This record gives sequence, C-alpha cells and structure tokens, in this order.
Amino acid sequence: MRSMILVLSLLLGLVPLVGVVWIFLSGMIVLWPFSCTVDGLFMSLILLTLSGCFLLNGYWEMRDRGMFGKKEAAPAKSPAAKAS
Repeated sequence: MRSMILVLSLLLGLVPLVGVVWIFLSGMIVLWPFSCTVDGLFMSLILLTLSGCFLLNGYWEMRDRGMFGKKEAAPAKSPAAKAS
C-alpha cells in the first residue's frame, strides 16, 4: 500500500510540471522579451505548488523507507532492560 502512495505521489508530482512546460510552449509566458498573461502566471504558480506538495510527499515516503536522507535510528531500549 505504501509503495502505491509513493508511485502516485511521484506521478502526480510530475504531471503538473508537464502543464508548466505546456504553458511556456503555448506562449502564455515568454522569457525574452519577458511577457506573460495573468492566466499563464497564476496557472503556472498553482501547478508548481501542486507539484511541490506531491514531490515533497514522495520525498518523505522515500526518506521513511530509508532510500535516502536520514539513516535508520538505533532501536530504543525497552524500560524493562533499563531496570535490570
């Protein structure tokens, strides 16, 4: 189940980036000379925010699995072991 969440998070994080590329290719945002429509500007901001949220969730899932990021923590000692 958790692997499905990881795959969906990564997929749903990449799809909005395709939308941002489409916005640039369709001419809603032009870099030189810079011009943009209000629709292109706000749609790209919304898509980048969506993508960031899903990719952050994917990063957290991969970090929790130990794929990268934090290392595995040492197991905590039980209270019974401390008493003896």
